Amino acid sequence: QVQLVESGGGLVQAGGSLRLSCVGSIRTFSRYAMGWFRQAPGKEREFVAAINWSGTSPYIVDSVKGRFSISRDDASNTIYLQMNTLKPGDTAVYYCAAILGLPPIDATWGSRSVDYWGQGTQVTVSS
Repeated sequence: QVQLVESGGGLVQAGGSLRLSCVGSIRTFSRYAMGWFRQAPGKEREFVAAINWSGTSPYIVDSVKGRFSISRDDASNTIYLQMNTLKPGDTAVYYCAAILGLPPIDATWGSRSVDYWGQGTQVTVSS
């Protein structure tokens, strides 16, 4: 059974940082492009970032570019979302996602069919 398990969420003051992790129990983890979404209360799920199988092509959406970064460590089946200079508007449940193969790592990634989802981790940024 494939699982994606996020961790690293919590309560932080505006201007602070958090690093989210997502560990995948996928035997062929390196064959998956990985990404992060978030969903704020009362809003639709929003695509945040993606990274290709080799980790050489990260993509960050414009709304968080310059503050967030994505990376992966296939040796530990883990991806990360480093979030700096957090704002109250970043408050959301953050989900990691896996797509098998070679989907383009660009703005369209967020509209593609996801193979696996994590259960989410809550990030709350206080003002």
